[in-house]
Amino acid sequence: MLFQSYKLSLAAGMIGVLSLGTVKMPAQSAAPAAQAPQKNWKDRAEYDLYDAITKDANAKTRLEKLQQWEKQYPQTEWLTERQTLLVTTYAALNQPKETTDAAKALVAGDPKNFTGLYYIMYFTQALYAQTKAQDALDQGEQAANTIVASIETPPPGVTAEQWAKLRPDIELLAHVNLGYIAMTKKNFEASETEFQKTLQLSPNNGQVDAWMGFVITSQKKVERTPVAMFYYARAGTYEGQGAADANTRSTALDFVKRQYKTYHGSDEGFDALIAAAKASPTPPADLKIVDAVSIDKANFANEEEWTKAHPEQALWKSVKAALTGADGANYFSTSMKDSQVPKLKAKVVSLQPALKPKTILVAVEDGTNNSDTADATLKFEAALPGKVEPGTELTFEGVPESYTASPLMVVFNVDKEKLHGWTGKNAAPAPVHHKPKAASN
Repeated sequence: MLFQSYKLSLAAGMIGVLSLGTVKMPAQSAAPAAQAPQKNWKDRAEYDLYDAITKDANAKTRLEKLQQWEKQYPQTEWLTERQTLLVTTYAALNQPKETTDAAKALVAGDPKNFTGLYYIMYFTQALYAQTKAQDALDQGEQAANTIVASIETPPPGVTAEQWAKLRPDIELLAHVNLGYIAMTKKNFEASETEFQKTLQLSPNNGQVDAWMGFVITSQKKVERTPVAMFYYARAGTYEGQGAADANTRSTALDFVKRQYKTYHGSDEGFDALIAAAKASPTPPADLKIVDAVSIDKANFANEEEWTKAHPEQALWKSVKAALTGADGANYFSTSMKDSQVPKLKAKVVSLQPALKPKTILVAVEDGTNNSDTADATLKFEAALPGKVEPGTELTFEGVPESYTASPLMVVFNVDKEKLHGWTGKNAAPAPVHHKPKAASN
């Protein structure tokens, strides 16, 4: 959810800073001993080609000249300069794979080459979106970490004045990428840490607010649900500079509305959460949203009375404790597997497929939280009619087939007759129109 690409508008400015200035045609004389060896052109034609490349403001035709240079002069003393021009030219053409490949060639020759590291980092999200390759994340993570480690020092060829202007956005992009990469790898705590650093640098940042809500929710720490809801509400309502795109705002707001009602048991107080999210980029110190279970339990004198009034939730609470304990596997095989489990209450998380599903992922109610994280899978032999919305309440009796302890997921085989609360209906068949018969003579 909400995995939209995030990118700062740095490329154009960085291309100008990181591109090479014009190198003059040097005299073919020996360099002083204290200096690096002088680079030489193969001939005047190579220099003229290079000169034409540096003067060509059109990235497409500049790339053609660079490719001509590679073909005519595969060996050159100006390899680093050529690779740098290839990187910045591919970047100007917005070609993530080609830019990254060229940048990796630069970094291979110099692991701290800033131009190469910057563009690997810059295109990490776009390249991963294209390829879903783990390597795109790994190399992006390494590049961002290397840049952060030396963020105090201007890159070679960049003045202190230029770096003072560029550094804030580059540091911000590095932490955004590190957070995105950790999130994509499901390392949610590390991701939250990086996004916190991002929001310290740029407090009004709607996309990162949405990601913060996601990674906090994904840690499954129910007591932090109000904080996650704050960030979703911020992502969904903030519309100033740094706001998320319209689709992300709409998705975040729809999600937090459902999450709030599930957690709190009603919409009461939701407007106050929205107002707080609009007013500040950080959760208020006194943020508190009482969960529906606590509200419900307040009506009972003790746990025993609550258990009698909520047998389904109490049953699942004890089952979860047993399955996630040290002897969970033995408990499942001896007490649950292939045995009918009494009625349980659950809320729909997702359907597979979305229409006429044969599998439903549900969050079973256990009286300790109102999580919308699936912990049970209901499987049916035949497809159910139509569909229902996430959050729909169901009851079921099923036969456990298998389970995993972390994260908890119990797979049940369920007969249609043992499922209650399903309101989905198949669409009525379209009427069949018959052509009128021709009149007979």
